[in-house]
Amino acid sequence: MKKLKYIISLFLILVIAVVFICNRIIVKSTNNLVYSSVTEIPYNRVGLLLGSSKYLKNGQPNQYFANRIKATVALYNASKIDYIVASGENTSVDYNEPIDMKNELVKHGIPEDKIYLDYAGVRTYDSVIRMNKIFGQTDFTIISQEFHNRRAIYIANRLGLHTVGFNATDVDAYNGFKTNLREKFSRVKVFIDFWTGKKPRFLGEEIEIK
Repeated sequence: MKKLKYIISLFLILVIAVVFICNRIIVKSTNNLVYSSVTEIPYNRVGLLLGSSKYLKNGQPNQYFANRIKATVALYNASKIDYIVASGENTSVDYNEPIDMKNELVKHGIPEDKIYLDYAGVRTYDSVIRMNKIFGQTDFTIISQEFHNRRAIYIANRLGLHTVGFNATDVDAYNGFKTNLREKFSRVKVFIDFWTGKKPRFLGEEIEIK
């Protein structure tokens, strides 16, 4: 029993250390690439809006979704982006993140022909790679909450892309606890993906943004 407890303790220490190191690397490498001010963020022709469900499981509006829409509209209205790629999951007829994002953006006055849809953004890793491989972009602005932006920017950096992140307003600590905890392990997964040479689940034909 003592030996088992010792092994478990070592394993937990190792897990904590790995999580800490991975998070530290991502934060440190993206410190100068995330912006919360519309006036300070540099211009990029295209913005990548990362997907989220419009509603929570309890049927309430998802503030992550709503705040990302507001951030995207603010960037577009300030002429900091000209086009938007809405990237998210499309797992069923009743669940379509890209369409939900597009509909909300149009409601807020963004012309429909300025919005492109990426239905295969099943993971942040996939969304960033597809932005380059499918939509042909090497320089773009990523739009999500700061914790999410940092991971996406790190992925882009590893791929040799040039990105900045515009931080949508986060949710309060209570409602965002599970998401932020999950983010810690998602950052570890990024390193595993690169180490194993992970490929996007879907690629396909190239789409020209014009």
